[in-house]
Amino acid sequence: MRHLRALCAIADTGSVRRAARQLGVSQPSLTTQLGRIERAVGGRLFTRERTGSRPTALGSSVLSRARPIIAEMTALLTEAREDALDRAGGSRLRIGSTGNRAVPGWLHRLHARLPDTDITIRIDVSPNILLRMVAEGQLDVAFVHEVAGCPLHVPEGVRQRVLVPREPQFVALPADHPAAAKEKVVLGDLATERWMVDPSADGEWAGLRRVFAEAGLNPRVLHGDYLTGADLVAAGEVVSPCQPTSRPRPGMVIRPLQGDPLTVRLSLATRVDGAAAGAGADAELDAIFADLEASYQEVAWTSTAYRRWLLHHDSPLLRSYAATQPA
Repeated sequence: MRHLRALCAIADTGSVRRAARQLGVSQPSLTTQLGRIERAVGGRLFTRERTGSRPTALGSSVLSRARPIIAEMTALLTEAREDALDRAGGSRLRIGSTGNRAVPGWLHRLHARLPDTDITIRIDVSPNILLRMVAEGQLDVAFVHEVAGCPLHVPEGVRQRVLVPREPQFVALPADHPAAAKEKVVLGDLATERWMVDPSADGEWAGLRRVFAEAGLNPRVLHGDYLTGADLVAAGEVVSPCQPTSRPRPGMVIRPLQGDPLTVRLSLATRVDGAAAGAGADAELDAIFADLEASYQEVAWTSTAYRRWLLHHDSPLLRSYAATQPA
């Protein structure tokens, strides 16, 4: 099963590197595993191209047999876990999310409100993968983002409830960069900088590329993960788009971009049947959403640059929250 899941992950993500991140293993170990699988079946399963990995004819044949096996095994394990929970008189809530600082507070609120519920979380850089997991019943809800101009692939039977219709994406700069002294950064001031972007995060590279094209810019771009990117920003090597709630670190500052050219929509996805924690009740889904909203408001308020932006734009998201805060 582990080998079959690895093959499906490579096919679904389009590269060994992204598949390794999804599976939580190192790229070299997954490459070694793929080599063992190919030797066992007697042929190459993927072609390695500049744009990624594509299944060969043999690979497509193996995948067509692997997917039903994985689906059946997943269903079997899910049913077994649900039966065990039912026998124990417990309930469960399986949530997913792309990386966001609101997640720890969300989990804390859920645990406090649902102390007898078995709550699990899946973090994935790809919102499309999380949406597919919701559709297939592997997750009850998922907190995802959609880059403006780069629609997500929302499976049939999945609905989304919008948390933030338009969240501006800020930029992370080295603290000694000349633009760091400004309250807002003009995109053109960063035209000669090298930008870091994670291409495995659905829509983020395409969205940034669109913004560059509209501004008539063609800067240098380095592909990598944002954890490494933050270190490179602090070292003065790159600049990088970031969430407005991102926490600055020594050597790095967070600034909004003039005109907010890059934005995302944040939403909570669930199945149309409204299943959450096995309850299937809209009231429970409302409570889960309220916990997420409160957690997002909290991190937004504690993010200095984003708080300024929200107050300047008279955001309804923080209007009620701001009223409760000390002057």
